Amino acid sequence: MLFNSIDFAIFLPLVFLIYWFVTGKNLKIQNLFILAASYVFYAWWDWRFLSLIAFSTVLDYFIGQFLLKTEEQKKRKILLWISITVNLSFLGVFKYFNFFADTFVQAFSLFGREIRVESLKVILPVGISFYTFQTLSYSIDVYKRKLVPTKDFVAFASFVAFFPQLVAGPIERAVNLLPQFFVKRKFDYNSAVDGLRQMLWGFFKKMVIADRCAEYANQIFNNSDQYSGLVLFMGAVFFAFQIYGDFSGYSDIAIGVSRLFGFNLKRNFAFPYFSRDIAEFWRRWHISLSTWFRDYVYISLGGNRGSKIMQIRNILIVFIVSGFWHGANWTFICWGLVNALFFLPLMLTKKNRNHLDIVAAGSVLPGFGDFLRISFTFIITTLAWVFFRAENMSHAFSYLSGIFSPSILTYTPFDDSWRILMTIGLILFFVVFEWIGRRGEYAIEKLFFGYNRFVRLGFYYLILILIFVSGGTQQTFIYFQF
Repeated sequence: MLFNSIDFAIFLPLVFLIYWFVTGKNLKIQNLFILAASYVFYAWWDWRFLSLIAFSTVLDYFIGQFLLKTEEQKKRKILLWISITVNLSFLGVFKYFNFFADTFVQAFSLFGREIRVESLKVILPVGISFYTFQTLSYSIDVYKRKLVPTKDFVAFASFVAFFPQLVAGPIERAVNLLPQFFVKRKFDYNSAVDGLRQMLWGFFKKMVIADRCAEYANQIFNNSDQYSGLVLFMGAVFFAFQIYGDFSGYSDIAIGVSRLFGFNLKRNFAFPYFSRDIAEFWRRWHISLSTWFRDYVYISLGGNRGSKIMQIRNILIVFIVSGFWHGANWTFICWGLVNALFFLPLMLTKKNRNHLDIVAAGSVLPGFGDFLRISFTFIITTLAWVFFRAENMSHAFSYLSGIFSPSILTYTPFDDSWRILMTIGLILFFVVFEWIGRRGEYAIEKLFFGYNRFVRLGFYYLILILIFVSGGTQQTFIYFQF
């Protein structure tokens, strides 16, 4: 079920009313209802894949119970590896089998040997990368004794399948979300209004910014041999705003919906395109995934301890694995590697934690130095996105070579230039309000609070009008494929 669909527009109010007015007095019934609603939400896409979520839930629930009763370290390790192996095996079969099969065939063809490996004709289950990492973090934290496993199966199953963030995050840790299923929840008007406000901004990001940018990003990337270098760079910029508006928009909606039901999810984006270097960008982009890899992969590998060679190895592994998490294509692996190469000079010179504060915290505009740093970081991030968006490696390199060609100074006109100008204008509108609201959890959290109430409401109505009047052609959320 898509957030930006009529189905969800009916589903959400109905679930909200039943949750607060029918089940609101009994916590266990509330949790059971959340679980049922979450399964309906997921089954709306394809009910057959509910069995995967159910199996993963049952597996990690009982792994947690066995870990609770087991003191012998060897047995605890075996239990942990059962959880890791089974969960990653499901992920591997559904997401990566064809990638490895095709790579295997191509490797043998280099030596003049032709072999045939049948590809599995499987549908990638929506959200499998997200809920797999969510349940894995539970097993790992229980194993490390950072978390006491719950005996309440319904609460645990609700945590795994919680519908606002089930299919595209944020990737929640059990230490944050699971305890909220054991606390009596009371309707909080201010929290609900704040949730609606964040949802509004999320829908604007998705339906106006991301979907409009997608039209031109798709047109340019799909016909890249027909455009000049300048237009190709514009296409990369359109995609940069498409993926940011799409994914951070989903996160905003998920966090906002959660507040309507008395839950608080972790922040997933913190204005990443205002970053002053690539290290700051990765602290602000897809925070739930970045911190997951930091805590469960990077630190497990040794982190920044050991020799420089070991540190470089750890960084390369984390970024490459992060790229591979996004999809079964060499382009994603290369995208991770490119970002690692951007990041390593900062780490080796110990400048990767230079920018921990908010940019231009006490100023209306950034200083000239910050402006140059932000611009440079945005440009290299945008160029790296080419690998993420390209169909294959050949397409990525031909696209980039087209950008870095003499035609970078040439503009190839479009038939509907006025719509492109309108889209650029909306992007500028979006960037201005993101900049103004960069101190908050999301851009319009406190916007116009010092003004008359009607000014604030007028702005909200303006956003609603833009969503219904200026929205692009409906696009599936990009991260549904991951």
